[in-house]
Amino acid sequence: MTKIITEKMSELAARKPVVEDFTLVIFGVTGDLTQRKLFPAIYSLFAAGLLPEGFRLIGFARRDKTDESFRSEMRESTQKFRKTPIDDKVWDEFASRLFYHKGDLETTEDYVALRRRMEEDEKKRGVPGNHLFYVAAQPVYFVTICDRLRRSGLAQPHVGGKPWSRVIIEKPFGVDLAGARQLNDCFLSSFDEKQIYRIDHYLGKETVQNILVLRFANSIFEPIWNQKYLDHVQITVAEALGTEGRGVYYEKAGAIRDMLQNHMMHLLCFVAMDPPVSLDADSIRNEKVKVLKALRPIPFQCVGDDVVRGQYARGTIAGKEVPGYHEEEGVDPHSATETFVALRAFIDNWRWSGVPFYLRTGKRLPQRITEIAIHFKSVPQVLFNRPPIGPMEPNVLILRIQPNEGISMQFQVKVPGLGMQIRPLKMEFGYAEAFGREPPEAYERLLLEAALGDSTLFTRADEVEAAWAFVAPVLEGCARLGCPLLPQYPAGSWGPPQADRLINEEGRRWRR
Repeated sequence: MTKIITEKMSELAARKPVVEDFTLVIFGVTGDLTQRKLFPAIYSLFAAGLLPEGFRLIGFARRDKTDESFRSEMRESTQKFRKTPIDDKVWDEFASRLFYHKGDLETTEDYVALRRRMEEDEKKRGVPGNHLFYVAAQPVYFVTICDRLRRSGLAQPHVGGKPWSRVIIEKPFGVDLAGARQLNDCFLSSFDEKQIYRIDHYLGKETVQNILVLRFANSIFEPIWNQKYLDHVQITVAEALGTEGRGVYYEKAGAIRDMLQNHMMHLLCFVAMDPPVSLDADSIRNEKVKVLKALRPIPFQCVGDDVVRGQYARGTIAGKEVPGYHEEEGVDPHSATETFVALRAFIDNWRWSGVPFYLRTGKRLPQRITEIAIHFKSVPQVLFNRPPIGPMEPNVLILRIQPNEGISMQFQVKVPGLGMQIRPLKMEFGYAEAFGREPPEAYERLLLEAALGDSTLFTRADEVEAAWAFVAPVLEGCARLGCPLLPQYPAGSWGPPQADRLINEEGRRWRR
């Protein structure tokens, strides 16, 4: 497996320009995200030879640590969360580039000290002062970090030919439209838009990027990718896990903020966007923004009709009994925060006029799966699609984002025999089977793209605000409805029965 990953990353290196020497600074380096995702990804990039010789990483946090203790802790977490073992020799070389800087996120002087340390090191090594700042701290610190970067002189304007300065910002980017605008104003006062990389790890998934290839590199799909041939689209993001110790965070977020506003909006955009004029960052993001702006608003008065929320109760998953949401650590026993949401959306443009998009996401569902199901219209009620042979199930194109990444197509075939019996079968494509390896981790690609200065897989300011503009009335409607007792669904089920009624009343049903 190690050989496969190394070969894959070497192929990627051969197709990518060389990354300039740079220093990566991670704010909030002691957090869960850094240990679970960032360090395994950074180490993999280094092991594959995709990071430059002059690469350095500085972790910024307020706990007392030495460089050596920091390196030891990062090795332990990297080994724990990485799929394949660490190579001791490679790690030693990697660890020599890791440093720790003790600092308070709110203290400007600590940022100034960081800047001076970096300048001295870069001068000593004779490397340009290219800086990539990763804001991986809690969202409450985002504005503070932005302000301190500006005050300390670490935030440098985008000037061609000079060392570059870029910033990666983790989600959630705001908790509502006003908050997103405030964050955008803050970061745009310190950085140029081209320097800002708003990250959503879904955009780094091979299967999400492959949606564009499937649609625009195959002539069989694009001519029928419209309201004339498609009946509806279902987007499902299901998690079998609960809050997993993140109850305090989830109480403030809920399924709408945590999943719908970001991950699901990106999937919706890739499915619904028109072909971009080129593959450059702005061309692709322009088309995504057009989709978001064409979404039919759901007035807060209509939230009760078009949006279903729910909370998981105690139940059983994979034969194991699990607690209900109100029993989770950090959760208010009387909480009205949704752990499940389903809604019906429409895109009011020529391509999608009248085609409903059904979106659902939730925790403690039967399985972890993210998929997009493109449901085609039924064939006419003649020939095969009427009794005694019909009615038949319509064709469905399924894009599996995770796990078991791949694509399947359901179509009708005649069962061998004397009579005319028809049943649906599937053509299957799986990444692991087709290419002999799993797709790369999303954070590997996203970190590399940011170091290269390619913002295609990151979110632009107007895209963030357009997504929040669609979600804002939904949040307002939910707040006005109150619903201190949200519909409950047993852990291990597919959500509350109201979600089934949302789609069943139009003669459709959710995929299971």
